[in-house]
Amino acid sequence: METFTLLMQGFGVALQPINLMWALIGSVLGTAIGILPGIGPALTIALLLPVTISLAPESAFIMFAGVLYGAMYGGSTTSILINTPGEAGSMMTALEGNKMARNGRGAAALATAAIGSFVAGTIATLLLTFIAPAIAELAFYFRPADYFALTVLAFCSVAVVMGRSRVRGFISLFIGLGLGVVGIDAMSGQPRLTFGVMQLLKGVELTVVLVSLFAVGEMLYVASRFRRIPGEMVAVKGNVWMTREDFARSWKPWLRGTALGFPMGALPGGGSEIPTMLSYTLERRLAKNRNEFGHGAIEGVAGPEAANNAAAAGVLVPLLTLGLPTSATAAVLLAAFQNYGLQPGPNLFTANPALVWGLIASLYVGNVMLLVLNLPLVGIWVQLLRIPRPQLYGGILVFAMIGIWGLSGSFVDLILMTAIGLMGYVMRVYDFPIAPVLIGLILGPMAENQLRTALQAGQGNPVVLVSTPLSATFLVIAVLFLALPPLLRRLRSAS
Repeated sequence: METFTLLMQGFGVALQPINLMWALIGSVLGTAIGILPGIGPALTIALLLPVTISLAPESAFIMFAGVLYGAMYGGSTTSILINTPGEAGSMMTALEGNKMARNGRGAAALATAAIGSFVAGTIATLLLTFIAPAIAELAFYFRPADYFALTVLAFCSVAVVMGRSRVRGFISLFIGLGLGVVGIDAMSGQPRLTFGVMQLLKGVELTVVLVSLFAVGEMLYVASRFRRIPGEMVAVKGNVWMTREDFARSWKPWLRGTALGFPMGALPGGGSEIPTMLSYTLERRLAKNRNEFGHGAIEGVAGPEAANNAAAAGVLVPLLTLGLPTSATAAVLLAAFQNYGLQPGPNLFTANPALVWGLIASLYVGNVMLLVLNLPLVGIWVQLLRIPRPQLYGGILVFAMIGIWGLSGSFVDLILMTAIGLMGYVMRVYDFPIAPVLIGLILGPMAENQLRTALQAGQGNPVVLVSTPLSATFLVIAVLFLALPPLLRRLRSAS
């Protein structure tokens, strides 16, 4: 009952005219960047950080939530019409969605993607509403050793799951940890890794790293692989609404996709790619007409799109309750909280209830907005694909430089942006995952502080790190993340 009362108060915040305006702006921006290939929600939110610092926190995060959900909706449009996923979570949608479009059923594919996104987003937001407060209450019992073990679990899971190589994953993680310790040590007051540069005493600005890796690094990577011949766009044909048979074949995949996406999104390293792949595989196995898969099966669009949107809500559970980012976008959102001097976690629910519940309530509002924006206006959205890529990415780079300069007015930050951007480009070329860098940079200082606090409480005895059931459990799971994959490979090769 208390949760329902708090949610109603959240709607009081989300339905204020100024916040409705920001929700609409976020939804429109999110849909647009989801449609444009090569631009994702993490890049967009990173670019917006320097220019939204003057907004009220409630308005800023309502807009960011619109960007996150909107990107999930918009990504399906390019997957279906030009077979190019606009967002990573829409990869599986392209397999069947584009075939449906080529068979003259593009409108039905877009409709099942939009309605599935709405259904999954609403159910996942309901789960977030009632699960998040319970997890936040449990987090009050966490001790420093528990938090340290939780960050170790996040490091191991993200480095192992994200990317094709564990070695590359850990190299990315250690780059982030190295950037995180630059500046003055909070406990001893000694400068670390500043190399005599005064501007580095305050540390490496998180916004600089975010914009560098996503804007500079990603845009250089996209430009280096730019092809002047655009993908062939399939015209939207067929009935603008789904038939009764389409509904009958779609509603179960919507529910199954939601059941897969929400918990997978909440896991460290889960993201949106894994649940969409699992959903596609599951629908292919359960389908009555398996032969239709590969030729335009509507289940192959409905399930992955639902999983994609449910995962977006799942990402917010550990972020809001524990301050734990499980994806690159969640890491950027955590940076946004820190920009406002806020630390997500159990205290956020008691110290800033208007922000938390206003954000959750805005997800319901944004879902309705996005359904209205995506179903009837798809003909307008696809015109964005006609924007020339060189001008688009050049504009993003200029906007990134202006944002970083406006944030600090420091030439050192611009030099760092260039250097880290080039590093990001090299990482993308050689398939080093970006997310572990961000998570190492954000969680590294937290892990260090919790480790030092726990060791001080235990008078230097390392046994204190496994002195509670939670810390021991988290560390065992972290070890399993490292040990199980090679062990399973050996067992397979032996058999």
